Amino acid sequence: MQKVIIIKYAELFLKGKNKGYFEQMFFVNIERALKGYKHTLRRPSGRYIVADFNEAEEENILAALKKVFGAHTLSAGYETSSSLEDIFEAAKSLAPGNGTFKVESHRGDKKYPLTSIEISREIGGRLLEAFPALSVDVHTPQQIIRVDVRENGAALVSGKDEAGAGGMPVGCNGAAVTLLSGGIDSPVSSYMIAKRGVQLEMIHFASPPYTSELAREKVLKLAQELTPWCGRLAVFIIPFTEIQEEIRRKCPEDHFTLIMRRFMMRLADMLARELRCRALVTGENLGQVASQTMQALAVSEDVTTMPVLRPLIGMDKEEIVKIARHIGTFDTSILPYEDCCTVFTPRHPKTKPSVEETREYESALDVEGLCQRAMAGREMIRIKPTL
Repeated sequence: MQKVIIIKYAELFLKGKNKGYFEQMFFVNIERALKGYKHTLRRPSGRYIVADFNEAEEENILAALKKVFGAHTLSAGYETSSSLEDIFEAAKSLAPGNGTFKVESHRGDKKYPLTSIEISREIGGRLLEAFPALSVDVHTPQQIIRVDVRENGAALVSGKDEAGAGGMPVGCNGAAVTLLSGGIDSPVSSYMIAKRGVQLEMIHFASPPYTSELAREKVLKLAQELTPWCGRLAVFIIPFTEIQEEIRRKCPEDHFTLIMRRFMMRLADMLARELRCRALVTGENLGQVASQTMQALAVSEDVTTMPVLRPLIGMDKEEIVKIARHIGTFDTSILPYEDCCTVFTPRHPKTKPSVEETREYESALDVEGLCQRAMAGREMIRIKPTL
């Protein structure tokens, strides 16, 4: 009898001939999460088995696995032979001393002498004899003991299923550049797109001396906090001071944020093409601020032909904050350090701009030169996953 952790996936079951590709990406993501822990990882049909780990580290391993996208459920249990005696010994180790329970069985080996119902009845009966304070409740049991008889003469016996992260394995759906500001929204949007299997590269705009070193450290900390979910990350820090000062000098105040957003999208587009990414990701939320009205979004999107993914577009702020707390970025996001989006904020920003009018105001700027100088001054910082 060997202690194991059983990982089941859900959405990957729907894949067709390319299912093996997704399963391999999931395998790679699990191994990444377990780096630093002694273990072996196997992939029998429809599930993954983590074995040969230090049982004292079980809780830490489960915590790491809960942040792997693609996992539907996780459960600690035992791998044993398919004999009823061995299955019962494993079930006895998982059974509560009192309360209610039921046994759910699945007979993958159709040559096994007992049916699924008969396995449940036999193991349940033995548990009732061993623990007189137990009783059966097939509708709302306090504990479920699952028995899975495999075709190789082995059985998996597990207890409570814990929810996994869901989604799809990071990297299976390509790569995108995400605009990371340092607020609450952009880390959450990054998390949500990574959950759909996208590998992320990050771009951040810094405007010293208007933004401080503390603001820069805050953004890097946010990226670090995302690594358990997203894996390795690279943060590209783009100098943005010259661009903002030029916009302030030569463009109407009510269009400052709009034109600034257009530059951000241009620079993110340039970086994405260089890195062979296929989309941009923003934390924009419809109507949240003046630069996120429908008209304003059309103005900022005008400068790129890449898909712009906005996973937060229809969410309430409370929903976003709830996710930020769940993924561990909220406390860092609310640290009171200025970012470039709060520099030179217009008193009365334009809420219903037109693309044509904004282009006209922007024509006063050396757009190409400003972008080239900003890209030339960029800095890349690699963020390794937190173990």
